[in-house]
Amino acid sequence: MKDSARNRLEEMIASTASGDRDAFAMLYEATSSKLHAICVSVLKDRPEAEETLQEIYIRIWREADRYGASDLSPMTWLITIARNRAVDRLRARKSRTATSPSDEAASLPLTGLGAEPGVATTRVQERRLPDDCRAEIGNDRAEAVRAVYMEGLTYADLASRHDMPIGSVRDWLRRSLVRLGDCVSQ
Repeated sequence: MKDSARNRLEEMIASTASGDRDAFAMLYEATSSKLHAICVSVLKDRPEAEETLQEIYIRIWREADRYGASDLSPMTWLITIARNRAVDRLRARKSRTATSPSDEAASLPLTGLGAEPGVATTRVQERRLPDDCRAEIGNDRAEAVRAVYMEGLTYADLASRHDMPIGSVRDWLRRSLVRLGDCVSQ
């Protein structure tokens, strides 16, 4: 089952690379909920996560032909694109707030979101993903992955925190991310 799901995703990506809009729509249908959950988890802002998701799929459409050159599973490749774009947006937001005062009301969490079924599903996915896959990579690595890939901590910050060389941190995180991606794609 795992291999057939992987093969289907690979076929959708290859067809998307050829300009097949139907395959792209199927790819979106099959993966958007997971990628959206990642965006919400990183950004903590539903409207910004939705905008970011659109940007992610535009990038996937444009760069689908690059998937074959990667050695990643299809879901790991998609998650990497999503995470990178979400972290870029998070860093840009932090940069904007560091240079200009922000409206405190805009940063408060919205309270009435629990009534929407999509929000409840996303929240369940956000909670389950780390719990299900944390054992795959270990708690210390899971926290490091979360800090870098979900909260925007730099490799240098993490290396300093763990008193490790940056190259070791990058390798450690890459291997953890691959294992996490494999867990997520199951």
